Amino acid sequence: QVQLVEAGGGLVQAGGSLRLSCAASGGIFSINDMGWYRQLPDKQRELVAVITSGGNSNYADSVKGRFTISRDIAKNTVYLQMNSLNPEDTAVYYCNADVQSNPLRYAMTYWGKGTLVTVSS
Repeated sequence: QVQLVEAGGGLVQAGGSLRLSCAASGGIFSINDMGWYRQLPDKQRELVAVITSGGNSNYADSVKGRFTISRDIAKNTVYLQMNSLNPEDTAVYYCNADVQSNPLRYAMTYWGKGTLVTVSS
């Protein structure tokens, strides 16, 4: 069974940096897109950044120039480097991945359990 495990959340002051990581494991044949989303209480989950298997990336306008997504294909891991953090970035951050567990099956989307990022002013 595929599992995604996030790490790296925590408390940081405004203007600071954090690096999130998300490792996928368990029955993986290949991974297509990997991404980061975030969610505030009573809000919809929103896309932060996504990266393809070829290394192309897209970002939400609110994080462009401050966040960088990257991945280590050999380690099935995606990272999110977050710089110049502000209180509006406070949220639970979730990673997801489109995983093909079998060459004869379509890819399925899996989610991590989330990691809390809190930015104090």
